[in-house]
Amino acid sequence: MRGTTTYGDAIMTVMLLTEMAPPPGAQEMAGLRSRARAARRGALVALTASIALLTTVQLLADRAATREQTLPLAVLSLAIFTAALPVMAITQYVWGARARLVRRREQELYAVARSGRARPLTRPAVAACWAVTLLLGWTVPRSFREAALYNFADTLSWAVEALSVISVTAGVLFLLWWARDVVGMLARALRSGGSPGDPWDPGGGTRPGEGAALWTGAAVAVVALLGARAHLWEPATGVVYALLTAALVCGVVTDE
Repeated sequence: MRGTTTYGDAIMTVMLLTEMAPPPGAQEMAGLRSRARAARRGALVALTASIALLTTVQLLADRAATREQTLPLAVLSLAIFTAALPVMAITQYVWGARARLVRRREQELYAVARSGRARPLTRPAVAACWAVTLLLGWTVPRSFREAALYNFADTLSWAVEALSVISVTAGVLFLLWWARDVVGMLARALRSGGSPGDPWDPGGGTRPGEGAALWTGAAVAVVALLGARAHLWEPATGVVYALLTAALVCGVVTDE
């Protein structure tokens, strides 16, 4: 009889465990992580699209046969670059703010921040993409010079020089901030002794891997476009359009 009662109690225990409410903070944590992943995806899409579009337009401008064909492409290149900078800045700011909120809440709930372990690698990669975008933008005046708009090209060159000084200063400050952040992360890791956190943590701060192949495809397409822009290879115009389409499509549909 005691064995039967124990077996029944075990069944009831399993039923209660399967039907009980999620641990405190689990639903909130899942929502915060979902919003952070969405912000991350938006920032990476903006980054990928900006570089791919700017590179493609400049490639087409270099291949234009006449000044009349170069001018609209030069204007489009300037418009893309002007729009890309604030879009990239805003989306990455939102990504960073939501990621910090996730780490702060993880620390409060689980005594350890599981997210943000890739920060030492992610931030230099994003900074490198910013550098590539700025380098592409600094070549915009040349397109207007090839379109015979010399006065406007000179004005843009002056603006590019001012932007380059600001960019170099920002790069130095970023390196100092990144180094301090890395040292702080290492110090906290050594001081905490590798706390395992809360076993009830439902997410562990991991990112879904379903879109890894698509992100890789987008990165390969962007690198191929940059190689063509640097004259490392000379793809046909149809191939350039195909690479642009691949970069945009892979970036948009990934992580869906």
